Amino acid sequence: MTEIRTFLERHLQSIFDSDLETYHTTTMSDLTLYEWYVTPHRIDGLPFHDFMMSEAGREDTSSMALDPSPDQGRPEDKARMRFDLANYHEQRYGDTAICSYTLLISKGARDGVTVMSYNESRVLVLMDGEWKVVHVHKSPSWNAPFQPPPT
Repeated sequence: MTEIRTFLERHLQSIFDSDLETYHTTTMSDLTLYEWYVTPHRIDGLPFHDFMMSEAGREDTSSMALDPSPDQGRPEDKARMRFDLANYHEQRYGDTAICSYTLLISKGARDGVTVMSYNESRVLVLMDGEWKVVHVHKSPSWNAPFQPPPT
């Protein structure tokens, strides 16, 4: 496994664990994101995810920060989760790396195991000898309509 893949998995695990300290260590403060399942607009900075991760880490919630369709079940049935990076591809250009993959999120709960997926790209920059995530773009892993639904 490359140093970039190892870094990326540590970064993603911090999100699953609601570990704000590691998330901040691995992410630039001027992070930009497109998360299709949250909003059709760009999200800037860390405060948005700080809130999401803090809330997901609470014992009285039933979801987690990377879950595009959180379980509405009771908090006592909070799902156990893991992630895998399918079709992982890494491109490095000097101090910049682009990681693209299909993120698989497996959830185990009282009513069984489910697996969700979506496509993701993360742009990383080497700053003072440390990799940092600077941009994230997520998209559905199924055929989405070309045009938005009529309003």
